Amino acid sequence: MAELIRRIRRIKVLDSERCVGCESCMFACTRREGKASLESPRIHIRSIGGMERGFTVIICRACVDPSCMYVCPVSALKKRKVGGVKLDREKCIGCGSCVDACPMSAITMDEEEGKPLMCLYCGFCVDYCPHKVIGKEEVKNGSLPK
Repeated sequence: MAELIRRIRRIKVLDSERCVGCESCMFACTRREGKASLESPRIHIRSIGGMERGFTVIICRACVDPSCMYVCPVSALKKRKVGGVKLDREKCIGCGSCVDACPMSAITMDEEEGKPLMCLYCGFCVDYCPHKVIGKEEVKNGSLPK
């Protein structure tokens, strides 16, 4: 019997210089959850000085050793095999420690729910980026790429 190959995704910034700040990825992220706004995306596009200077993509980079996980007082964040974390919303007390600990500033708080918003690694944003700024990285059997 052939070995079952489990593919796990990570989102990767391919070329931030291509970003024009259209925010299509942000809209796609919120649409995935049935919303049509820019109020609670899990990916963010920020200007680094207007059109002349360009934009930066703020998204979880799936840290291999995630600091956000270590600061959680209730262990609501679990490490993924390929880096990054998964949130146990039931355990989370909404303290915001993970927000402060993220070196990428990729975690924000959902003001309505009082819980952190972090990438789900679904890749939905990638499909809506017209300039191929971000991409999906498939990792086999939980092993990191070399």
